[in-house]
Amino acid sequence: MKTTHTLDVPGATLTYDVRGQLPATDGTVPLLLIGQPMDASGFGTLASHFPDRTVVTYDPRGLGRSTRSDGDLSNSPQQQAEDLHLLVGELGGTVDLFGSSGGAVTGLHLVATHPEDVRTFVAHEPPVLSVLPDAAQAFAAEQRVQEVYHRDGWGAGMAAFIALTSVQGEFTPDFGRELPDPSAFGLPTDDDGSRVDPLLSGASNAITAYRPDVAALTGASTRVVVAGGVESKDTLTWRTSAALAEELGLELTVFPSNHGGFLGDEFGRPGEPEAFAARLRHVLDGAG
Repeated sequence: MKTTHTLDVPGATLTYDVRGQLPATDGTVPLLLIGQPMDASGFGTLASHFPDRTVVTYDPRGLGRSTRSDGDLSNSPQQQAEDLHLLVGELGGTVDLFGSSGGAVTGLHLVATHPEDVRTFVAHEPPVLSVLPDAAQAFAAEQRVQEVYHRDGWGAGMAAFIALTSVQGEFTPDFGRELPDPSAFGLPTDDDGSRVDPLLSGASNAITAYRPDVAALTGASTRVVVAGGVESKDTLTWRTSAALAEELGLELTVFPSNHGGFLGDEFGRPGEPEAFAARLRHVLDGAG
């Protein structure tokens, strides 16, 4: 059974869903699944593969059902980590945490600042461009995507983003000189005038620019696992994950599928959710 709740935090009201009971009746801690800019709607399939756990999903402030009153449009890992700290307190004080994409970056800051909140943290493909050897070129490529979005609209911006995330290996100054036509991906070629997409507008720049606190993470009581999808190998978020794992002195943990490998019918881009969930369970049990 899923129940929906709200939590007022400074400058926002968070909406979160609980599958199972609180406190957990099986002696475990809740499993918290977080994304960014994806909200809780992307975790339904993955959550269904943990019927024996209390599973919690939430919408980050300003996304999905969570509202914000702070007048800010940016998605700061520091702010979201503080939101999560308050949410974890509502959930009983300790969770196992799976963070995907920008959610993994928020998780990195939560563990660095509140390690007591998290027993095991799985950071799945965090897009921390700052750890790359070609960070300057990667940031320039990201900026090019945002320029295309602000100039030509969502379809063109998303086509440029797909090109960005498809680059194999290090970036060169040539990125963006030729970009795919949106129609090649079934994306709209018309510009509807909207410029509020958090993925393309620059609202998530604080996420990609985040510099993990290696000393805090390696010294934390939390067990940290950095993961990458096998189909992502050598693309941007695989490379950031591999570089982060190396900085933390960890071996990169390989998961099935791609950046959205946990997805089922959500968003029309299914991954391999059953195999992904089995791998996540294996890792959370400490065996992988």
